[in-house]
Amino acid sequence: MNRARRKIEHIKHALSLEHSAANGFDDIALVHQSLPGICTNDVKLATNLGELSLSSPLFINAMTGGGGQATLEINKGLAEAAKERQIAMAVGSQMAAVKDASERASFEIVRRVNPSGIIFANIGSEATVDEAKRAVDMIEANALQIHLNVVQELVMPEGDRDFTGALARIERIVHEVNVPVIVKEVGFGMSKETAQKLADIGVLMVDVGGFGGTNFALIENKRRNKTLPYFNEWGISTTASIVEVSQSSPHLYVIGSGGIQNALDAVKAIALGASAVGVARPFLEALITRGVESLLELVDEWHHDLILIMTALGAKTIEQLKRTPLVIYGNTHHWLTERGFDTKAYSQR
Repeated sequence: MNRARRKIEHIKHALSLEHSAANGFDDIALVHQSLPGICTNDVKLATNLGELSLSSPLFINAMTGGGGQATLEINKGLAEAAKERQIAMAVGSQMAAVKDASERASFEIVRRVNPSGIIFANIGSEATVDEAKRAVDMIEANALQIHLNVVQELVMPEGDRDFTGALARIERIVHEVNVPVIVKEVGFGMSKETAQKLADIGVLMVDVGGFGGTNFALIENKRRNKTLPYFNEWGISTTASIVEVSQSSPHLYVIGSGGIQNALDAVKAIALGASAVGVARPFLEALITRGVESLLELVDEWHHDLILIMTALGAKTIEQLKRTPLVIYGNTHHWLTERGFDTKAYSQR
């Protein structure tokens, strides 16, 4: 099967999957503040990811590209929304376009539509420094995502089977490309051990890509003759991943992603330690089913709700929101306790 057809299949299967509650956000309760002492006009949504200044913690996370005209139109629509609402956007994996110039158009459209916006390039951990630089140059990217998708590759019938040397390749890219590097999981979560390895080689930003969002094991299993069902429930929830990374490597900038369904999920992700929140399926679904205007309305709705929730919590800024008290219940609490994290630190701050 060619890559373009596979990308289209990924989109179709991703949109057909039912939302899972396994992201862990139901385990997080924000502590109500009866006297928040602020006005909605006081709330500012700007945030920082390392040297990147974002007007909103929300951004359109990596989804697609390299699938011909169909994915070109999707990326065009996403880029139009990102430009109109001044939010960052990440493209999907550019590895195909790095190797085949005919695949470049579905990525290049993003920069053409949004010439001054913040755009993240995207490659796999198998990439060389030269390939990473070509991906960045292709869309004049402001940052580079390096995605980690071991389980997806293992389930994918035509996927990779050799993951040796990935950390060393990432280290070379971090030190030789001229834009910030974000290391991103693709739906299976990130552990404190992985975060520490990345911090040790100079990575400053990670996207936890937690379990509970788009499940690429399920998607790839739909493409197999003989399924590997044990990978369908594999991973670390989004909430547990954010805590694992932010508490074990506090100098890392954390992006929360993986099943972010609404503004409340986004607020909880930030309160757990994320500086920004990547959203994929809800934005893609709005665009494909109802068009760009619907996507713009959804982004506006999320921003409106973010402001209301932050006002209720008395948090004027994203940094203040990261210090709001919360209580952790259920599976997330059990996981974190067993992994040696102090959950009371969140409830008593």
